[in-house]
Amino acid sequence: MIHQLKNTPKAKYWDYFILVARFLLGWTFLRYGYSKLNSGQFGVSEEELLTPLKDLSLFRVSWYLFDHQPLKIVVGVMQIICSSLLIINRTAIIGALMFIPIISIILLIDLTAMPYALKVGFAWRLSFYILLDLLILWHYREKMEVIGEAVWQNVNTKFSYSLRMYALLPIMAIVLEVTGVMPKILINLITDPIGMIKAFEKFSAYTIEKLL
Repeated sequence: MIHQLKNTPKAKYWDYFILVARFLLGWTFLRYGYSKLNSGQFGVSEEELLTPLKDLSLFRVSWYLFDHQPLKIVVGVMQIICSSLLIINRTAIIGALMFIPIISIILLIDLTAMPYALKVGFAWRLSFYILLDLLILWHYREKMEVIGEAVWQNVNTKFSYSLRMYALLPIMAIVLEVTGVMPKILINLITDPIGMIKAFEKFSAYTIEKLL
């Protein structure tokens, strides 16, 4: 056994280390994702619900907010999907890329809401997870280079436009924004015309007040 280990190339040790890292990150996200779907994470006690908001820590307030849907189920499902992608060989790179924004947001929330003792511990732990994820991407850097070339190189509009057309972009963007809202406005005018008139009057009064 010892003789076999000595003859094993270092590249294979590194490859196995990456496999272990993928499993660790995948298993961690799977557990946390499942706990969110199973009501095992977030939420506060009945006693805390009866406590004035000013007397609760920011951590407990955030735990109460995160216990609501659809946030809780969406985060849980995303973590499970990311976990599966990380563990499966064919989708490991997609999982590693997906892992970064999810874990970064979790780290930011923890640094914001957690008490100092927990904050320090989780900062180290999640930073270590991010490091492992970056090492996974580095391990598959050859495939990442192919992806990078496909994404970043030769990306342009299919047609060329004059400077005048580019200058009109802010105006056209506003027109597009309004277009997206129009169907909702029309539906509300049909179903609740009085409510829409009152809403428009309040909006007009607020706009005039801000301008003055």
